[in-house]
Amino acid sequence: MDLDALVAIDMHAHAEVSAKGGASLSSELDAAAGAYFKAEHRHPTLPEIAAYYRERSMACVVFTVDAESATGTPPVPNEEIAEAAVENPDVIIPFAGVDPHKGKAAVRQIRRLVEEFGVKGFKFHPNLQAFHPDDRMAYPLYGAIEDAGAIAVFHTGQTGIGAGAPGGGGIRLKYANPMLVDDVAADFPGMRIVLAHPSFPWQDEALAVATHKPNVYIDLSGWSPKYFPPQLVHYANSLLRDKVLFGSDYPLLTPDRWLADFAALPLKDEVRPKILKDNAARLLGLTTT
Repeated sequence: MDLDALVAIDMHAHAEVSAKGGASLSSELDAAAGAYFKAEHRHPTLPEIAAYYRERSMACVVFTVDAESATGTPPVPNEEIAEAAVENPDVIIPFAGVDPHKGKAAVRQIRRLVEEFGVKGFKFHPNLQAFHPDDRMAYPLYGAIEDAGAIAVFHTGQTGIGAGAPGGGGIRLKYANPMLVDDVAADFPGMRIVLAHPSFPWQDEALAVATHKPNVYIDLSGWSPKYFPPQLVHYANSLLRDKVLFGSDYPLLTPDRWLADFAALPLKDEVRPKILKDNAARLLGLTTT
C-alpha cells in the first residue's frame, strides 16, 4: 500500500453482501437502514468497493458484522473480505466480524483469521449482537484479539439499523453506551480499541473514555460532519487530535458526502491530515510516525 499516494484512509466500510448473494441483515433491518440513511446503492460487492476507493485514491477498512446468534442471519464470510484484500492490497484493509455469543468457536475464529488470513481487527455491534461490551462472556475474545495484536472496533451510540421499524426491529440501544467499553479498555490495555461513530446520546462519555485510556480511539463514521456535536469537534482539534479517525460508514454514508461536509469544519490545518490519514496509518501499523 502506497501511503503517499493515498488522500485518506476510511476506517469504517461495510461488506453487506456475499459473493454467493447472501446479505448480512434481514430484509426488515436492511430496509430500515436504507430508509434511515436515504442510501441508494446499498449493496456493493467487494470488487465494487475496491474500485470505488481506488478511483478516489483512498484505502478502506472493510468488515462485516456477525450477529447470527441474535438475529438468525449468517454474516458475509470474513474469508471473502480477507481474500478481497489479498486481491486488492492497494485499497482494502481486512477486518472481520465475530459473534461474542459463539464463545470458544469465536476465539478459534479470531486466531485463525489473524494467522491464516492476515485480518487486522474485529468489529463488534453491541446493539445488533445484543450484548453489553463489558459482559465477561466476551472477555476470551478480547484476550485473543489482544494476544494477536489486533484492533477491536465497537459500534457506539444510536444505530440506523432497525430505526423506524416497529419496535426498532427489536434492536435495543442500551448496549451501545461507550462507557461500557471503559472496563474493556482497562482490563485489556494492550488491545487497541476504536469507538465507532459520534456516540449520540453519549458523546461526552466517549470523549472521556478516549481521553483517559491511551488505547482508545474514536472514528467519525455514520454522521455527516455538519451534525457533529461541538464538543467532538473541539476535542478532535485539541486533546484527541492524534486519536480521531476518518470513517464514512460506506455504503450507508459515502466518503464523498462525508468529505464535502468535513471541509467546512473549523479544524486546524495541521489536524486535518491527522484525521484523514495519519492517525489511521499509525494505528494500523502502516507507519511508525
